[in-house]
Amino acid sequence: MIRPRVIPVLLLQGQGLVKTVKFKDPVYLGDPINIVRIFNDKEVDELVFLDITATNENRPPAFDRLANIASECFMPLGYGGGIRSMDDIRNLLSVGIEKVILNTIAVENPTLVRLAADHAGSSSVVISIDVKKNLLGKYEVQIRSGKKNTGLDPVRHAVEMEKMGAGEILVNSIDRDGLMKGYDIELIRRVSEAVSIPVVACGGAGKLQDLADAIKIGRASAVAAGSFFVFHGPLRGVLISYPSQADLKSIMSFKE
Repeated sequence: MIRPRVIPVLLLQGQGLVKTVKFKDPVYLGDPINIVRIFNDKEVDELVFLDITATNENRPPAFDRLANIASECFMPLGYGGGIRSMDDIRNLLSVGIEKVILNTIAVENPTLVRLAADHAGSSSVVISIDVKKNLLGKYEVQIRSGKKNTGLDPVRHAVEMEKMGAGEILVNSIDRDGLMKGYDIELIRRVSEAVSIPVVACGGAGKLQDLADAIKIGRASAVAAGSFFVFHGPLRGVLISYPSQADLKSIMSFKE
């Protein structure tokens, strides 16, 4: 069996890459091309780029810039941010993006999910669900980079997106983003058990055991992280890293 995928998630802001904590206080990491080249050398399973300002600035994806990134990327590449139409999706696929990641638009215009799946196939359509607990401890879906609360239940939203043709769900905990204290296992498990398509856990990974827990306990199909792969030590110095294949195989057993 192939071990679960381990996916670095990189956040685009302007011309560079940043990392946030709870979707706030972005810290500059460096040039996207340089970081992609490092991940190439480390033979990562897959990469995800998310433009965290495109939607709120009402601008489309930066297609030329993404074409340059894709040309340097030797592994499957997913992208989300500012996607509003089938033209955007076609353009992304044409520049080398293998997976389009829909977040805000999947709530505001879910029909686009069906159109994208019909055009590109379900395996190329990922729904990103950003989740935050309210004051009563209830999970709610947030859109527009966490700035707008929809009141939607993430499990119901995931189920609906699967019905619309999505091939994968990326579940991200806003409350744990960048803290490196572990995933929200309960959230991951709820979504994973409700759908039959792969669920990728995101938000909070800080050590190898966190990745394993999301797979074994949360029943995720894959794991994603940002800070875990770009920061090192208590002072959070920028150091691009990725676990060795031996470490990944030793820490993660397969789901039954």
